[in-house]
Amino acid sequence: MKRTQRHHLKENELAGLTGALRTTVGARKSQVIGGIVALVVLAGGAIGYRSWRGRAEGRVGALLAEAMSVQEARVGQPEAPGSSSPNPSYPTERDRHQAAVEKFKLVADQFPETEQGRYARFREAGAQMALGNAKEAVALYEQVATASADSLYGQMARLGVAEAQARGGEYDKAIAAYKALSDHKDGPLPVDGILMQLGRTYLGAGKASDAQQTFTRLVEEFPESPFVSDAKRELESLKKG
Repeated sequence: MKRTQRHHLKENELAGLTGALRTTVGARKSQVIGGIVALVVLAGGAIGYRSWRGRAEGRVGALLAEAMSVQEARVGQPEAPGSSSPNPSYPTERDRHQAAVEKFKLVADQFPETEQGRYARFREAGAQMALGNAKEAVALYEQVATASADSLYGQMARLGVAEAQARGGEYDKAIAAYKALSDHKDGPLPVDGILMQLGRTYLGAGKASDAQQTFTRLVEEFPESPFVSDAKRELESLKKG
């Protein structure tokens, strides 16, 4: 990924996330395992959606549009009676995520072999992650990864698997997944961002020495990365610890 694209990714992170993983990232980006993964997944999912949105027709297009409207619905008190707004609203973020899971699952189950169906499964996994259901999210992301092979979708799904495994405390599996992805230096995903998450996952697993080596690698191999400052902060904390 080009430097300008990585900086754009960083700017999006600082601005805060919306969508399925909003509650897990927000302003606490440096403390949240999987923050950069959430960004890549959401950004990539949005790109994928735009790429075929204009071509979607018939029932699958209508169902997916309905699911997207739920995912983007307002959270708060219902609008006053007589309001002209057709958009749904939900009392809490959790209610909205749960409704989104059901809508995306409907599309994915009915159209599993289509691009729209895989996209829906991808978003279903993100909504399950936001609900804290790491095990369910792993299974869903793995479905997308298998169906999409080595495509961009497949790579993003593998990132989702790693994040969900880390959230679920399966650190060894997450570490193995991140390490495999970091070896794809010519791939579509930012290796420096993956290394950042690998280092944080090592910290979560209590493997300080491995974390230090990973953060050091990021700083040395990607000196212009927008994640260098975060890596250096982690290294300073490890020295003090």
